[in-house]
Amino acid sequence: MNFNRRRRVRCLAFAGTTIVVGLMWRLVPLGLPPFWFKYGGSALWAAMVYWIAAAALPNQRPVKVAAIACCVATIVELSRLFHTPATDAFRISLAGRLLLGRFFSVWDIVAYCVAIGMVAVADQAMTRTTGSR
Repeated sequence: MNFNRRRRVRCLAFAGTTIVVGLMWRLVPLGLPPFWFKYGGSALWAAMVYWIAAAALPNQRPVKVAAIACCVATIVELSRLFHTPATDAFRISLAGRLLLGRFFSVWDIVAYCVAIGMVAVADQAMTRTTGSR
């Protein structure tokens, strides 16, 4: 299996794992303090965005994938400032709350970028370990 295929499979596996952990984080009553519940969930969502972007772009370096993921996460956060009946109706559904969120917060953007940076560092370390690049 070539490097791009291996990386794509690895990133999709991490994305799937992150989705499962994120759903548990948000839906299972874990008794987390409010800060960790809120920003841990945001960090997991951002990590999922990174892993999906990395799977879609397996030949790109983690720093470039991180920049793209930060842009996507920021755009999704900024989209919360715009309201239409259809998007507001979607945002109050479970899927809408999990995928788009409901309320704009600059602190969410900070949490997204920090989490994406951490995941990119881990991805870079794994990329080096596999002997490519």
